[in-house]
Amino acid sequence: MALDERQWFSEIFGGEGIALSLKVTAKLHEEQTPFQKIQVYQTERWGRLLVIDGCVMLTSRDNFTYHEMMAHPALFTHPQPREVLIIGGGDCGMLREVLKHPGVRHCVQVDIDEGVTRAAREFFPELCSANDDPRAELRFEDGIQYIKDLQDGQLDVVIVDSTDPVGPAEGLFGEAFFRDVYRALGEDGLLVQQSESPILHVDSLLRELHHAMRGAGFTRVATLQFPVVSYPTGWWSATMAAKGGDLTRFRETEARTAGFETQYYSADTHRGALAVPPFCRDLLTDQ
Repeated sequence: MALDERQWFSEIFGGEGIALSLKVTAKLHEEQTPFQKIQVYQTERWGRLLVIDGCVMLTSRDNFTYHEMMAHPALFTHPQPREVLIIGGGDCGMLREVLKHPGVRHCVQVDIDEGVTRAAREFFPELCSANDDPRAELRFEDGIQYIKDLQDGQLDVVIVDSTDPVGPAEGLFGEAFFRDVYRALGEDGLLVQQSESPILHVDSLLRELHHAMRGAGFTRVATLQFPVVSYPTGWWSATMAAKGGDLTRFRETEARTAGFETQYYSADTHRGALAVPPFCRDLLTDQ
């Protein structure tokens, strides 16, 4: 991460030989919590920018593609999602998308760092519009331990909206964690995990993620791909895992007539996101 004299925030990926830069006009917030460093900037063209430990988390302008594609494909794939858990997601944008589904009865958001949610309430209030929904429960504790303490079969959908697999989020990408998720999910339960950039990580993180999910007992695994302009390469993914359901089938009629507003997600973008490019077909095709 760098902020040069011309007021460009840059996230540099030296090992890949690329960088992302955004023109900023002011630093609005900086806080070192017990877990991570949180910064908020005002940018010239991309609204506000949330940075954690030097990495871009979201911008006002393009966060909708990530939040919508992490939430709605899984919720429309499950036959009747009622009990939902979000691990991470402290900016609360995922919570907002989940609670657009009227059938969801209860959604718990567990983020280890309350500082992220405080910053979101102040600087990204549009993401926090569902925080006071009576179906929402916000908890600030270790998500890995929270999953361990749940009863068997308690959940319908688990969404892991984590930072990169380092620091506090490292344990959210391993087989032991996925085994605990598998146990906490009901018969038709689904897990969805943010899974980084296909072009950068298909031979490393994505390969390992598919292997770990299957090792934990999930019989079906599928990676959806979609754009997030402000993330490395602008090309991102979410990986779904199911105990047995067909991840290529979803409640398409309901998705087309959902009755709530989205900016990127639709039944067509859902189906398109399941298409696997030839370069990663061997790894990301459900078997």
